[in-house]
Amino acid sequence: MFVREGAKLLLVDRDEKGLGDLAARIGPHGCSSCVADMSNPDDVERATEMALARYGRLDILMSNAGIEGHVVPLTDYPIEVFDRVMAINVRGVWLSLRAAMPAMQRTGGGSIVITSSIAGLRGFAGLSAYATSKHAVVGLMRCAALEGAAHGIRVNTIHPSPIETRMMRAIEEGAAPGAANTAKADFLTQIPAGRYGTPEEVASVGLFLASDESAFCSGGLYSVDGAMSAG
Repeated sequence: MFVREGAKLLLVDRDEKGLGDLAARIGPHGCSSCVADMSNPDDVERATEMALARYGRLDILMSNAGIEGHVVPLTDYPIEVFDRVMAINVRGVWLSLRAAMPAMQRTGGGSIVITSSIAGLRGFAGLSAYATSKHAVVGLMRCAALEGAAHGIRVNTIHPSPIETRMMRAIEEGAAPGAANTAKADFLTQIPAGRYGTPEEVASVGLFLASDESAFCSGGLYSVDGAMSAG
């Protein structure tokens, strides 16, 4: 979607094969890729420098890397899994902001869009690490929006409800092992629109926030949730 609007992308992920497959579908004129772990400061700096070297400037950051962790009660949650969720979902966002904001400042500003979640607006039993991380990035967004405003840098969060993705398949299975369809049916009862969202619907909001059409939007929380957060 971004490439169709003329953006040049640097795709960043730990999954080398997945990156390669996506880059091949988009084509070399629209994107390039970098294998990196967003919880590793050296990797984040390297990815940022690669974007600047290849494209000359950094106008948009989509800080989207995240993992769901386990679906278990808080009192049973493994400490090492909690730490890993926080490392990727919070530390990774902080590192990406820390690397991208100086680059944007040097060229007159830019737009940063952070993927939070409906779990960044309310609690969910069994998802203590994930919900904590997604609340935390709202705090990061607000601080970055205040600090970036004088430099033309806008920062916002997107808050999707359940979306038809691999992550939701994992959460459904974790919530009801061997009965993921039952878990999905339960999630659907909590969404007034009566369905999961699509990746394209989330991307459309991200595209708006990245574009000049949202030039006065910063420090905001944008729900893509079929009215789930309204109840």
